[in-house]
Formats: sequence, structure tokens, C-alpha cells
Amino acid sequence: MDWNPAVIWLIVALLLGLAELTTGGLVLLALGIAAALTAGLAALGLPLPWQLLGMGLFSGLLVPLAIWVIRPRFSPRGVAYGTTGTGVEKGHTYTTLRRDFDGASGIKINGDFYRLRVAADADEESGKTDLPPGTRVIFQAFDGTTAIVTLASPAPVSGATHDKE
Repeated sequence: MDWNPAVIWLIVALLLGLAELTTGGLVLLALGIAAALTAGLAALGLPLPWQLLGMGLFSGLLVPLAIWVIRPRFSPRGVAYGTTGTGVEKGHTYTTLRRDFDGASGIKINGDFYRLRVAADADEESGKTDLPPGTRVIFQAFDGTTAIVTLASPAPVSGATHDKE
């Protein structure tokens, strides 16, 4: 078998395509397609500097296209990856629960348990870290891995509630 540059670029493209199976972000797939296109440049007989320039140009076009255009089409609607802790949960209502192994009081946000602390304000409950299970709270912010909350009014709060257990 002749190991010409086109074959090497195709092997790189195949390896990047296989590596994409472990990530799902489509970045490695875009790089794999760029490497396959670069194999076409190598098959045309262009020297290595032109192949590398082609790989850079193809990558510069395909990676942003994969991230901003193609990837959102493969994501389920309403899913914003990596959003816990960025403020998108602020103002949502949750129900407190107790963690089994240590009895800690907290809330679940996107399936993850966070210990809680009542926000410091004029309320007599401020600073508390232990609330009875079933207490409705409104998420405000994170302080490290602690959820800062305020007590919800006893009446049902209008808007979305996220009482997942």
C-alpha cells in the first residue's frame, strides 16, 4: 500500500470521525470532514504547506458551521446545555427535600441536589440552611454549590414550577 499524503489525511479524517462518537459536540466531525477535504487537496498533488492552509480554511469554515447551525438542530427543544448556575433558573419555584444519607435540606435543579440557604434580607428566616421538606422556595442564585433561595408565598406562585424529585 502506498502511504501518500491523501491516504494519511483520510486516516486522520476517519480517526476524528470515530472520536466524534465519544463527544457528540460535532466539532470533531467537522474537523474530520475538513481532513477529508484536505485529502482531496493532497490527491491533487498540492504540497504540504498548501494542504495545511487548506485544513485551516476548511476547519475555520466547518467548525463554526457545526456549532452554530448544525448542532442546535440535533438538540432537543428547550434544552440549554451547561446552564445550571448561569442564572437561567433564577426566579423559578422549587420544593425542598431532604437528602437520604445526611439529612441535608436542599432543592433539585436539573436533576442535581443543591444544599440551600435562605437569602439574607429582613425576613426572620434569613441565613437558615434547614427547612422542612415540602417548603416552597424561589431560587435566587448560587454561592459556590449552595443555592440561595427565598421563601415562596403560601399561595401557588404563577409561572413555571420545577418541582422535580
